[in-house]
Amino acid sequence: MVSERNLTKNYRDFSLNVTLDIPDGQITGLVGKNGAGKTTVIKAMLGLIRPDGGSVTVFGKDASALTTEDKQKIGVALSDSGFSNYLTPADCAKILDKMYDHFDKPAFLKACARYGLPVDKQIRQFSTGMKAKLRVLVAMSHDAKLLIMDEPTAGMDVEARNEVLDIIRTYLTEREDCSVLITSHIATDLEGLCDDIYLIHQGKILLHEDTDVILSEYGILKVDDQTFDKLEQNTILSCKKEAFGYRCLTNQKQFYLENYPGMVVENCGIDDLILLMTGGK
Repeated sequence: MVSERNLTKNYRDFSLNVTLDIPDGQITGLVGKNGAGKTTVIKAMLGLIRPDGGSVTVFGKDASALTTEDKQKIGVALSDSGFSNYLTPADCAKILDKMYDHFDKPAFLKACARYGLPVDKQIRQFSTGMKAKLRVLVAMSHDAKLLIMDEPTAGMDVEARNEVLDIIRTYLTEREDCSVLITSHIATDLEGLCDDIYLIHQGKILLHEDTDVILSEYGILKVDDQTFDKLEQNTILSCKKEAFGYRCLTNQKQFYLENYPGMVVENCGIDDLILLMTGGK
């Protein structure tokens, strides 16, 4: 569905160099700290920036060669864009109806009502969570085959984040052929949603792994200085010095559970992965 190969983009104080794929029918997560390069990756896919090197293909075509018909198959929810705050969801529906051949106006208005978005209320009166839900519903309103969601849950409380994720899950259960790229720095949002995860830091991909593998095979070791020196170093991906000794990330959790019975071995979440891979050594 989407492929970026040795994609490079250089700015005055930032350089991007990534390779990643979004297969057909798969939900891919792109995680990392703010400023890591997530939005730049998306802008390259959408043809909003011109790469300095490498290639970007969408639907088997160069991103710069996508036709209007191709672009109608893409649903996008960017964190820093949307309709004018002086419009209502009903106004948005009229615009979308003119823009997209497959826009389903009744379904869109019904979804707005379902998720608590008054269709005759101006967007400027919406809360942060309501605006985010509207962006997501707009992206899903025209039977898109590729969804790109940039930080869809940023700035929201837990309840609002769960509602947005529920909207995405509902859409995907009805369209098995849809591919999704979703970015977030709140990685726990993605653990139950994404098939695989890319971790980006300072414009480079540090890790790509299936989500199930991260949650089942990765672990956190907590060891003192003496024990740290005895660890199998080829099984340690990153470590960080702590007051008690070392906190280490491993992708061989079961090995340590079986061979070091007295060692503290904790499960690893995606947030742990980000902290140790970007803040450890």
